[in-house]
Amino acid sequence: MGLLLALSTAAMAQWQWVDGTGRKVFSDTAPPASIPDKNVLKKPGMGMAPPAAAQPALAAAAPATTTPAAPQIPARDAELEAKKKQAEQAEDAKKKAELERVTKARAENCERARKAKITMDSGVRMATTNAKGEREIMDDKAKAAEAQRMDGIIRSDCGPLPKQQ
Repeated sequence: MGLLLALSTAAMAQWQWVDGTGRKVFSDTAPPASIPDKNVLKKPGMGMAPPAAAQPALAAAAPATTTPAAPQIPARDAELEAKKKQAEQAEDAKKKAELERVTKARAENCERARKAKITMDSGVRMATTNAKGEREIMDDKAKAAEAQRMDGIIRSDCGPLPKQQ
């Protein structure tokens, strides 16, 4: 019997109030200072129902529906859109820089290949260095293979850029 009395006393030591959005709040701590006294429905040691004079004020403060109001999400988040736009601009700048780097490398490769092809076609004796670091004179077969390689480089690097996917 004493245990039931102790439990019922603990249950009575709760606060109940209506917050700024019109929802009922139950707590074992006092409401924040921003909650006016007219919105406090129950204090520890106070009866269940608020005084009759407070009923009309509470009814006006609380909304008629019992469903909690959904948080309103702004239609646009300006900060998020600004970050998104900034990220897109950074990505575009990165792509542009990469395209410029590739274009420059292709132009340099094209120029070197054209000069090498002109030298190959001139009929001058050509020499290469082997793996041991020794100099070897190119024969006609090696010259033809090198000329063919230069033609491939010229075809790939001297024309317009291939289409990006």
